[in-house]
Amino acid sequence: MRGGPGGPGGPGGPGGPGGVLVLGEALIDLVPMPSEPEARRAQPGGAPANVAVGLARLRTSVAFAGALGGDGFARSIERRLVGAGVDLSLCARSELPTALAVADPGETGTGYHFHLHDTATFRFPDRAADAGRFGAVYVGGLAAVVEPAARAVASTARAAARNSLLVVDPNVREDRTIDPCRAIGLLRDLCASAHVVKASDEDLLRLWPDRDPDESCRRLAAEGRLVVMTRGARGSTGYTPGAPPVSVPAVPVDVVNTIGAGDAFMAGVLAWLGTAGGWERALSPGRTEHMLTFAAQVAASVVTQTGTEPSAPAHV
Repeated sequence: MRGGPGGPGGPGGPGGPGGVLVLGEALIDLVPMPSEPEARRAQPGGAPANVAVGLARLRTSVAFAGALGGDGFARSIERRLVGAGVDLSLCARSELPTALAVADPGETGTGYHFHLHDTATFRFPDRAADAGRFGAVYVGGLAAVVEPAARAVASTARAAARNSLLVVDPNVREDRTIDPCRAIGLLRDLCASAHVVKASDEDLLRLWPDRDPDESCRRLAAEGRLVVMTRGARGSTGYTPGAPPVSVPAVPVDVVNTIGAGDAFMAGVLAWLGTAGGWERALSPGRTEHMLTFAAQVAASVVTQTGTEPSAPAHV
């Protein structure tokens, strides 16, 4: 079992050129039950935790550096992470409770109402000293904008930009407890430092409301980044420096649940970059298409079920 000091990095701790450090939140999603619309099921979630589990399911060495609390929800989260094969030796611990996200599905997607403050979820140290031990470092989500985690995320991201491959998924969330202007500024700064940016078209509109999402992606890519824009059922587009954009359709499936689909897609991109891509971001159009196709297959494995656990495609 991984998850202790002897995880995938051996006696010296986790890491390695093929490994990914995931920094961010692991919380509980309260999601509606189809059979009882007024009831909610407690489901481990949080975009970074979902990405970590997805990477482990795709057989990528991954360490999760968030924080776990002292309640039953935290124990459920830990069982999920360790059961998937995620290393937790860099994960902080606290006796505080776990943050909650109440899912509110609608016709245009799933919204959330958050219970974040005075929880363990956002109380973790920066991992700047550890960033260089990994092939890639992933940041984004609520932890990038909620203190005290936001300071740790920013510090770790700066180190990753110098010593590793910094991957950012802004995953913009809106809530009465989050200052929208400050949050947008923090997420823009992360995107400016990143080597790889994955964002939905909705994220891009929130970050740069005066631009078309395609234009935002072209500008980010022109500065040397690999950029991936997802558009839900309309597929995804990859932008690389000096090459035309490449689009791939979504996999046609019977959709049961969309929660976690974007995180599964992100895990697919990272897993592909760490194996077939060799962490290279200046991809040819053909390799960009292959990456997006693989990630789309991983996302499809999530939307056809009620949970958020992806599986590797049998073939691409």
